[in-house]
Amino acid sequence: MFSAQQKPVQIAFLSDIHFQDLYGSFSDNDFKGIVNPKTGKPTILRTMDAQLHSTRIFNENYFAFLKALDDIAKKGIKIVAMPGDFSDDGQAYNLRGLHKILDEYHEKFGIEFYLTTGNHDPVGPFRQEGGKDDFLGENGNQLGIYSKENIGKTDHKIITRDIAESGYLEILDELKDFGFYPKKQDLFWSTPFTPYSSKDYSYEKALQNAAYTKRMYNVAQNFSVPDLSYVTEPLKGVWLMAIDGNTYIPRNLNGSSKDPENYKGASIGYNNVLTHKKHLIDWVKRTMAEAKKNGKTVIAFTHYPMIDFNDGATQEIKSLLGEKKWQMERVPDEEVAKVFAEAGLQIHFAGHMHINDTGIRTINGKMLVNIQVPSLAAYIPAYKILTIHSPDLMEIHTEVLNDVPRFNELFPLYEKEYNTLQESADRTIWNKDILKSVSYHDFMLFHLKELVRLRMIPDDWPKDFIERTRNFSGKDILLLIQNNEDLKKSEIDTEAFRQWKTEDLLLDLYKFQSADELAKKDMSRERLQQYKILEKIFSIYKGQNPLLINFKKIFKIMSLLSSGDPADHFEINLKKNAVIRL
Repeated sequence: MFSAQQKPVQIAFLSDIHFQDLYGSFSDNDFKGIVNPKTGKPTILRTMDAQLHSTRIFNENYFAFLKALDDIAKKGIKIVAMPGDFSDDGQAYNLRGLHKILDEYHEKFGIEFYLTTGNHDPVGPFRQEGGKDDFLGENGNQLGIYSKENIGKTDHKIITRDIAESGYLEILDELKDFGFYPKKQDLFWSTPFTPYSSKDYSYEKALQNAAYTKRMYNVAQNFSVPDLSYVTEPLKGVWLMAIDGNTYIPRNLNGSSKDPENYKGASIGYNNVLTHKKHLIDWVKRTMAEAKKNGKTVIAFTHYPMIDFNDGATQEIKSLLGEKKWQMERVPDEEVAKVFAEAGLQIHFAGHMHINDTGIRTINGKMLVNIQVPSLAAYIPAYKILTIHSPDLMEIHTEVLNDVPRFNELFPLYEKEYNTLQESADRTIWNKDILKSVSYHDFMLFHLKELVRLRMIPDDWPKDFIERTRNFSGKDILLLIQNNEDLKKSEIDTEAFRQWKTEDLLLDLYKFQSADELAKKDMSRERLQQYKILEKIFSIYKGQNPLLINFKKIFKIMSLLSSGDPADHFEINLKKNAVIRL
């Protein structure tokens, strides 16, 4: 239990770092990357084109990670939990680079790291050949780096086994010091498979039970795969519970259980845990009961959300865009929150979605709070700090990374890439203005803007709606629903609505989806007011015009996404089952 003398316990949560080692090296190939004219350093990086078509960046997050760790060290925080996707596909050279950085911060500042796996580490339960064709080559062209000669489509390629996607075994071997194995100073450590309780704990017993072979379960008949979940007591009275939410389900039950290709990816998250990884639910139940008996405070973290993260807008989004768009398959069923709340879980940190959000469910008097940790590799780049004031009172603070030293270090290399792309001119080219970004925050906001333009709108939105409304200004949208006379009467300044178009509205919608209430800092008060007016007017529309119905849905979704539960700075009171904005 916490004593009155004890300082509040602080834990930082860093999720979805998607670490790629810009300055790494391969064990079996001399290639060190291409030389950056600005620094003279060889650099292994992905193209800007690849970054702007992806929900994450691959390169600048390297600098953001260092900045976050410097911040944490300065604040004197000694425990860092990482809810998965700490690597980008678990390649050996990236895992080595990550290991080195974590070691450095541990030795220099005494920070203890606790990791759990995400769907990018590992990509499947066992090691598989891999590689990417979108690294940047010497002359601004694409370069392929593959683990085997016969894969990949590019002409220019590098072959190294260090780009293969590691399985659980390789990840455990490389990163065992970061929670996956017991640390000598931990007061307790166990897994879903250990036979001992906290009363008869010893480091020696824990060490024996940490072995890879002792952490297997059957995901289907005759399909034995690893589960790297664990619970540990890094500080007296606090249990950190790292749940491995990856569920790798066989594609073909008659196929080989050893074939890494014979498993589906894990990105769906907890819905698959309920059907194929039920032992985790029993484990959570047992652990919570034991914690309660011994007066321990349990903080859980996994890669995947346990609660719907769309602030009540899921049905509206589905009816606007369809069941399969806007990453709908990743939304957990309500059953997930119910099962874990009933198992006694109260505080859960998650990543995966690269968004800032808080979800709350109270089921039969039991409250579960799911805190979505943003990614350092997407808008809005941030991490969370949990302060445990007492077993019943927690404070959550969101730390946004606005300024990151060296974030523009690679810009000269992108200039090269842009010039090469311009010569080929057979595709939509990225907007070079991103290289004018003056801060990391601006850079990530620009990334979101380009991602929406190049990927989200073409993939998720009905083509006819986009083509028809492309040149609509806010004023045009206002006039769709109200005539000039009524507007004059209500004294709305219609001219002010001319300042933005449909594309700005959709970008703002994605800002709210990504950053929740923090997105308001990236919009003018006037614009927010105009959206409120439109939401109000459209909400009373009862007609059948499909275009008006679509706009009605858009404003409803925006209203819900912008007014959810507190997601910046708030307090969780477990005694009162309340979450209070601070």
